[in-house]
Amino acid sequence: MRNEAGRPDAPADAYLSLLATMVFFGSAFASSKVVVEQVPHQVAALLRFGGGALILVLISIALGARRPDGPRLTWRQVVRCGFVGLLGVFAYNLFFFWALSLAPSIDGSIIVPVLSPVLTTAALIITGAERTTMSRGVGLLLGLLGAAAFFLGVRGTGGEFGGSRLLGDVLFLLGAAAWAAYSIVSKKVLVGMEPLRATTIATAVGAIALIIPAAPALPSAEWTAVSGTAWANVVYLAVGPTALAYLLYYRGLAKVSPSTATVMMFAVPVFGIACSVLFLGESFTAWQIVGSLVMLAGALLAVNPWSRSRQLAAAPPARPAQTLGSAR
Repeated sequence: MRNEAGRPDAPADAYLSLLATMVFFGSAFASSKVVVEQVPHQVAALLRFGGGALILVLISIALGARRPDGPRLTWRQVVRCGFVGLLGVFAYNLFFFWALSLAPSIDGSIIVPVLSPVLTTAALIITGAERTTMSRGVGLLLGLLGAAAFFLGVRGTGGEFGGSRLLGDVLFLLGAAAWAAYSIVSKKVLVGMEPLRATTIATAVGAIALIIPAAPALPSAEWTAVSGTAWANVVYLAVGPTALAYLLYYRGLAKVSPSTATVMMFAVPVFGIACSVLFLGESFTAWQIVGSLVMLAGALLAVNPWSRSRQLAAAPPARPAQTLGSAR
């Protein structure tokens, strides 16, 4: 199916894959919070992605046995996957779990998914990959103002500017930056690679890198005191928000732009807030609500998917480019 400009429309399964990813990501905030309350945050990150990497490796081996004549990856492709894994698995989750040990999960479920599209769009504009417009400029400014209001709201929770919650929120912001970089780089360096292979290698490399910060914290973990609920959440995190979610994200990203993919992250706060309130009893202040709404409005203006659609419709047809997962 093609649009008015003759370009192929992104299939519905791409958006369904991304939406399912966001459901998993939204639930991961509260689920991860349960784990970091019982083990060091570095260990929690390693447990999640070590388990996720193992699951993906087993799936890859099982499917590879059915297709022994499948295309082999080059060392260059493996290195590219590893680099992506260092961004999207190691860097992002180092900030993510560290932040969860300091701030409520509800903060991360707002900051990360709302600011990631803003940062992605800003980076694409700065590098010249996408054009800037008045609405995008206003959107980026609103995103910054909303973030400032959100951080100011930390004082209303009984914390100070130097308190742990504010530091956790700053770490969530760094995580959002890491995810934005991951979304952009993944689209460029994983051209022509099968999503499952790319996901497996990236997750495995990221999990191996997470051993470095986790190793010193392992002796301090009180394993006998870890509850069955925490272990159940570890299993869920490894299977759902890691193995399945990252695979689905790659599949969706293969057929849409990085900006469009991160737009789908606007669905994460809905599921993240619901899980944080229902399962953890968390809440946030009026200032944080205002900041969240301003950030969301800014993100919508900055990404401006409707404007992009009109621009594409007016543009001349282009030759289709091979993207992630298009080569079999």
